[in-house]
Amino acid sequence: MTNPEVALLMLGLFIVLVLLGFPIAFTLLAMGVAFGYYAYFRGPIDGVSDIFNNNIFYLLNQNTYSVMENPTLVAIPLFLFMGYVVERANIVDKLFFSLYQAARNLPGSLAIAALITCAVFSTASGIVGAVVTLMGLLAFPAMANANYNKSFASGVICAGGTLGILIPPSIMLIVYSAIADLSPLRLYAAAVFPGLLLAGLYIVYVIVRVYLNPALAPRPKMEDVPPPREIYWNLLVSFVPLTVLIMLVLGSILGGLATPAEAAAMGALGGMVLAVLYRSMTWKKLKESVFLTAKATAMVCWLFVGSWTFASVFSYLGGHDIIADWVGGMALEPWQFLILAQLIIFLLGWPLEWSEILIIFVPIFLPLLDVFGVNPYFFAMLVALNLQTSFLTPPMAMSAYYLKGVLKKQIELMQIFRGIMPYLGIVILTMVLMYQFPGIALWFPDYLFGPYIP
Repeated sequence: MTNPEVALLMLGLFIVLVLLGFPIAFTLLAMGVAFGYYAYFRGPIDGVSDIFNNNIFYLLNQNTYSVMENPTLVAIPLFLFMGYVVERANIVDKLFFSLYQAARNLPGSLAIAALITCAVFSTASGIVGAVVTLMGLLAFPAMANANYNKSFASGVICAGGTLGILIPPSIMLIVYSAIADLSPLRLYAAAVFPGLLLAGLYIVYVIVRVYLNPALAPRPKMEDVPPPREIYWNLLVSFVPLTVLIMLVLGSILGGLATPAEAAAMGALGGMVLAVLYRSMTWKKLKESVFLTAKATAMVCWLFVGSWTFASVFSYLGGHDIIADWVGGMALEPWQFLILAQLIIFLLGWPLEWSEILIIFVPIFLPLLDVFGVNPYFFAMLVALNLQTSFLTPPMAMSAYYLKGVLKKQIELMQIFRGIMPYLGIVILTMVLMYQFPGIALWFPDYLFGPYIP
């Protein structure tokens, strides 16, 4: 039954419960079933009441089955497994210190090395919490020992650690393709240059900031720098193998040689081969990687089941229609619609993580893209950039809490917040640049696959 008031109550109650700390996936599931029981109530059979005579249970069953059989989502556990294996292969510490040695003549060399390591590792991992945590244990002590400003160092790690949800092969883009029914290949191609642009602007900011204020990041002592031959060798054995693995995975996808799931399987196998070659593969580490992969995958799948059930009931009650009518009644220009949508997503990033925003709220805007004539892949890239802010926006900046969790008393939370604020501005600047020059996102997919035809 259509009842927009109940739909809005459902949405408001969900936000309140999330802010109170209830688990997202099961809150979605419980509210979907509870409000769905009202929406899909069929009444008694032959005058006899039957509490299970309700289509919400059929809907829940179908949504669960749809998640299990979705071929696109198969890539998620494989990419996760690849990331966990690489994390435990002791590749990242070798990569960080070799990049630091190579960038020793640049202002803020440790910070630049941390950003590049975050970009490479987070691309292989796609797990923001794991990247920020590991780099907090690895890079922050190195920067602290080099007398780097703590706030500056923490901002580098928090911002760099979020790049993996944007730069392909990204788990977030796999999820988006399943939600919006878009080609993951086009999404990957569209995300390449925005991701590299954002990472490049982070590095430029670090260089300029340290050049203007050298006290933030003192230069390394020359006696700490090994000879060039050793530096090149360290880069060869640490940076090249992991980068080649990522490029092979991404290249096979963009080249049409493999589906994302097949490429993810290649990446998982490649991660295990690298771990063996680095002599860091043990039975214990393999079991840990499998367990963490199963745990993270289960979380994502339950989030899908809960959010699709929630969204189905919300739409059936008329929630999507009332929002679409409200936006349509404002007589907005396309650019005004884009600003409004991105502002709402930005504000939602304060209390929510990217997965909840993506699965629950982005589908509200998708039917409006045709109305305003917005390219769905361009909109996807704006959303993908905007979701970076969900990790960087106080007071619920999750990357800051990940870092605080591992550093404990070494730094105050407010110091981390101050460190990440410039990177929040850089994300917004990148969104403005992409809006002014849509080719940043659309040229590469059009070049590879031809112009997009709705």
